[in-house]
Amino acid sequence: MQITGIGVGHGVAVGPALRMPDPIGEPEDVASPAEPDDEYHRVETALTAVTGDLVELGHRAGGEAEEILEAQSLMAQDPAVVDDIRQRVGDGKTAERAVFEAYEEYAKVLEGLGDNPAARGADVRDVARRVIARLKGVALPTIPRSDVPFVLVAADLAPADTATLDLGKVLAIVTRDGSSSSHTAILARNKNLVAVVGARGSESIVNGHTLIVDAERGTVTLDPDRVSVAAAAERGGRVAEPRPLTPGALGDGTPVPLLANVGSPEEAAPAVALGAEGVGLFRTEFLYLDARTAPSVDLQRSRYRDLMAAFAGRKVVVRVLDAGADKQLAFLGHTHEENPALGRRGLRALREHEDVLRDQLTALAGAQQDTGADLWVMAPMVADVDETAYFVSLARSLGLQTVGITVEVPSAAVLADQVVPLCDFVSLGTNDLTQYTLAADRMLGSVAHYQDPWHPSVLRLVKLVGDAGRASHTPVAVCGEAASDPLMAVALVGLGADELSMSPGALGDVRAVLARVTLKQARDLATRALAQTSAAAARAVVADALGSVG
Repeated sequence: MQITGIGVGHGVAVGPALRMPDPIGEPEDVASPAEPDDEYHRVETALTAVTGDLVELGHRAGGEAEEILEAQSLMAQDPAVVDDIRQRVGDGKTAERAVFEAYEEYAKVLEGLGDNPAARGADVRDVARRVIARLKGVALPTIPRSDVPFVLVAADLAPADTATLDLGKVLAIVTRDGSSSSHTAILARNKNLVAVVGARGSESIVNGHTLIVDAERGTVTLDPDRVSVAAAAERGGRVAEPRPLTPGALGDGTPVPLLANVGSPEEAAPAVALGAEGVGLFRTEFLYLDARTAPSVDLQRSRYRDLMAAFAGRKVVVRVLDAGADKQLAFLGHTHEENPALGRRGLRALREHEDVLRDQLTALAGAQQDTGADLWVMAPMVADVDETAYFVSLARSLGLQTVGITVEVPSAAVLADQVVPLCDFVSLGTNDLTQYTLAADRMLGSVAHYQDPWHPSVLRLVKLVGDAGRASHTPVAVCGEAASDPLMAVALVGLGADELSMSPGALGDVRAVLARVTLKQARDLATRALAQTSAAAARAVVADALGSVG
């Protein structure tokens, strides 16, 4: 039996299955026998303890996991949710039930919003489970212990579970839920851990089943024969070898620079250590999200200077503020929208508050002058020629030399022959491009199987941009998480991408696989993928071909 899902990273693992215990169930909806003040005091104590637990786990995990867990710890103190819990307790709910209902409502709101990785319904529900466990005085279900290495199987994993995995024992992970941009996928990729997420049907796996988890093909094989196990073990041994930190290139010498996606200057040094040749996406939202007013030009200039200094002599691509959707900022006039992911976000919001955009561009130009960095600046959520021309003209007028856009709205890809020549470069944001093309919110587990950049419709849009880049001699990059998939990296280069940016943990695997193919082979594989009728078939045709390469 074989189950398909979304492969994370590059590699294959073989081992016995061990299932994560089921999470704590929904508390009963019964009236509380205690006084509301006493019941709410229990909630406050539990929330404080859970906040401390998550912060401590983050410090121990370090890196991107620390950022994710700290963001999750803030959910345990969200004022709106705390007020909701207090009101429900006042209405006679038990502490456990009030916590469950308040966080469940919060989770559903977040699932209807945009693309901030911290704003995940699964993360919120994990906070609720942790608080309820504290209130009940019971231990949370934890990663199973084993004397031998195993494949961890779960409905989904909380960030704290994934961040603290014992890599000496966990060979791979398989989850029923999740997408390529879920926290499970992000943290697994950073740990270079074989994973298949969104594996519908994995609930049928029981403890003791021998599994082949093939991230390259996005498959999980139950109780395989000896020949398959031997072949998988051989492949696993090969990809586990250390990767040299050489510049990205194809087997014929064609350079494919490999850059890192980062969210703060502090992430720069670890990215360099993993072989990043520069920054392909610097998300600037960290300067704005906790601010009541827009940060000053001087503050921004200082922080941008920190990043550029860490990448002295290397390219740094900065995306201006991508606010809106789940990142609602009062100083940009954000109000409630029924579908904010399709509302006033990115350049649309900045254009209405041009002073905020001008300040950011001015700060970036100043930081470039201070460091002499190779700075490239791009705008998010650009839909057409008018928006492209507006941003490029404004940025150049403020002293920036290399200006482009992210292509994440399908209309920009369809109009690539008009849009791309106006830019000094373009960068494909495959996460949003996929969700908008397939009308599938990438925060919703119910449609996670649509959130697959291998879908031929997405590949065709990428090709339109790649073709326009070649025709106008405009560099085309990819900064979405699709570039972290080594097989997809080959296809993206074949479709016209000149450079790739990804989570730093994926750089080694992508570098190794690109070195196995020539540009002609990459283009041939991309053509074959384009001809398929499904995401699974497109991925499989590349995976099968690469199995015979090298």
